[in-house]
Amino acid sequence: MSASRRVSTAPSGGSRWLLDHTRAISATLDALKRRPFGTLLTALVIGITLALPAGLYAVLGGLDAASSGLKGSLRASLFLKDTLDEAAGRALQAKIAAKRGVAETEYISRDAALAEFKAHSGFGEALDILSDNPLPAVIVVTPDATLPKAQAQALLDELTRLPDIDSARLDREWLERLYAILAVIERLVLLIAGALALAVLVVVANTIRLDIAARREEILVLKLIGAPDAFIRRPFLYTGLWYGLSGALLACMMVISAGLSLAGPAQTLSGLYGIGSKVAVLSVDTVFWVFGSGAALGWIAALWTVSRHLGAIEPD
Repeated sequence: MSASRRVSTAPSGGSRWLLDHTRAISATLDALKRRPFGTLLTALVIGITLALPAGLYAVLGGLDAASSGLKGSLRASLFLKDTLDEAAGRALQAKIAAKRGVAETEYISRDAALAEFKAHSGFGEALDILSDNPLPAVIVVTPDATLPKAQAQALLDELTRLPDIDSARLDREWLERLYAILAVIERLVLLIAGALALAVLVVVANTIRLDIAARREEILVLKLIGAPDAFIRRPFLYTGLWYGLSGALLACMMVISAGLSLAGPAQTLSGLYGIGSKVAVLSVDTVFWVFGSGAALGWIAALWTVSRHLGAIEPD
């Protein structure tokens, strides 16, 4: 009867697994609390290391949003042939405005173009002596800001080949430079993130190695009584996980604090350029990426270190 009771109250395989992990979690958290300075120092180093690529990624997101706001500046000035009168020019403007992907068109007649040139060039008196107006009529075309860059450029290229267009000027050279700069920054962020991920692995691995050395006698005793390697390895894996998660938390706090401190000047700068863009602090996806990267790097570093050093500790 007592044997039957003992069998029925023994934990099942799943319950035993959950109990072992619960005990490991509790033990590792208590151990980290007993050395708060060392724990905070390690987490701070990891936090700074993760904050750098996260901050650069946030800046890149802000620049990308700003470039999206500037897509409206990707315009084409279509200079009409002199044989086209104003009625035909406005009809061509209506035809272009009806095309898919065109957000806005503006017709500038020859007289309006001459008056604007006189007002801004400073050669008004010199132009008055001309008998004929040398300036052509112009249709300024602005593509839809939601169009991808390639489609917007294809649309503008198509418009420049219309038979009534004498010549065209595409206002996109500076925007091409902006896209090239963003591509370089994105590649730079990836390279920096890779290098700093390696730094996180080294920091956590070295910390776990010191922890293993400090608990060498305890590990020897556990091996003498027949504890499996998985049981001995588990607390070190959770320690690496906590280091990674605490570092990720500090990294997010650093990036958010930096973003809030830069919000005012960035808003002023974006207002001067008329793009209305705000500093992108941290998106939800980026927060998950930071925590996931921190947890994964801490776990992998701990696993590699324990697998490398645990086998060297054997009872005589």
